[in-house]
Amino acid sequence: MTSPVIEMTARAREVFRRVVESYLDNGMPVGSKTLSQLPGLNISPASIRGVMQDLEEQGLLGHPHISAGRVPTETGLRLFVDGMMQASEPSAEERAAIEARVGQGGPIEEALGAATAALSGLSACAGIILVPAREPVLRQFGFVPLGPGQALAVLVGEDGSVENRVVALPAGLPPGALAETGNYMSRRLAGLTLAQAQARLAAELQAGQAALDAASGELVARGLAVWSEDGAAPGGIGRPVLIVRGQANLIDDHAAADLERVRRLLGELEQREEIARLLDSARGAQATQIFIGSENKLFSLSGSSVIAAPYRGKEGRVIGVVGVIGPTRLNYARVVPMVDFTAQTLTRLMT
Repeated sequence: MTSPVIEMTARAREVFRRVVESYLDNGMPVGSKTLSQLPGLNISPASIRGVMQDLEEQGLLGHPHISAGRVPTETGLRLFVDGMMQASEPSAEERAAIEARVGQGGPIEEALGAATAALSGLSACAGIILVPAREPVLRQFGFVPLGPGQALAVLVGEDGSVENRVVALPAGLPPGALAETGNYMSRRLAGLTLAQAQARLAAELQAGQAALDAASGELVARGLAVWSEDGAAPGGIGRPVLIVRGQANLIDDHAAADLERVRRLLGELEQREEIARLLDSARGAQATQIFIGSENKLFSLSGSSVIAAPYRGKEGRVIGVVGVIGPTRLNYARVVPMVDFTAQTLTRLMT
């Protein structure tokens, strides 16, 4: 299939490019008189109006007000990004700022959050990152009685994290079984991940090797299952965590003219689980992904764009996604390489 860019005349391509670049630079509609005054174009205002009318009929430009100039449509922005944009690599200062924040030490979660904050500040967008799923190595278990039929299951990870969940007690549980079961779990399952612990327990119970009666064995299974089931919730064990930084960047000099769009975008940013799903869809991409406006249902109301790139861990496996959210008029040529560089920096950190 022939590219729409190739089908355009040289004059139409130049006019279209100038309209898009001017709009992305200042967020304002572009008129024919303004374009005719730009250096190097050498086209009369009347000719420019005719070209812009043709581009509007093709769905590439829009007319926000009767007397205003044109702005690129989402279709036009997609055409520009895919076929005409000349990306500029991050400057040495920008690269140094990202690398410094990523490499400042401390827990990995802090480094990821710092990278997101740096990306947000440099791009003037909201920075987002999908943190790798937490899969703690288990160190100690315990059960605390709460009352008839219930106990508090306590899990302590090797990293010092503590998780508490309420679990129903199986019928016929003998006296002292809570302490004995907790000791058994700590002794037999310490040093394993949750998935590994469940697999070992299932194998030992099936082979009859577990030194537990039926009721205590069921309690162990319930104690592990309650954490596994909790992983279905955002931020639960084994689930990715979404970090958002720099929402204030979205309230820029142009926000006063479009407060409703900004209000909608800030509301959309509260839908953490939906954003996590969107970022997760970029995990299989080989390069930076760009979602413009209504191309993604979540941000269709606010008319916002998402730029996201996967980052990798050991053995080249994708473990998370980093990116930005901003208005559709953001500087794609500058921000896309910046997101890509941040993903590369995180990959180096993870490996």
